[in-house]
Amino acid sequence: MNLNPSLRYRLAVASRALAAIGGGYALSAAAAALLAVVLPMAPAEAVITATLLSFIVFCCAVLWVFAARTAWRAWGGIVAPGLLLGAGLLIQRSMS
Repeated sequence: MNLNPSLRYRLAVASRALAAIGGGYALSAAAAALLAVVLPMAPAEAVITATLLSFIVFCCAVLWVFAARTAWRAWGGIVAPGLLLGAGLLIQRSMS
């Protein structure tokens, strides 16, 4: 498929924006869920701490997406940690 360079650039930016917003949200939600069950403190405190830390994860995810060299690498940098966090959450939940 031979796209106009301007259209290709716009699609790459749109893909990165989708990765930053949607992928960053999913990544931070997975991080918050995992941290809420593994932090060694009272459950209410663990949830609040995990939620506050998830804002940092979201900001780092957005920075990563727009700092990555390609849109594919940006997506990979969001999907791979998200899968690892999700797997960690599944393992943690199956152990308890």
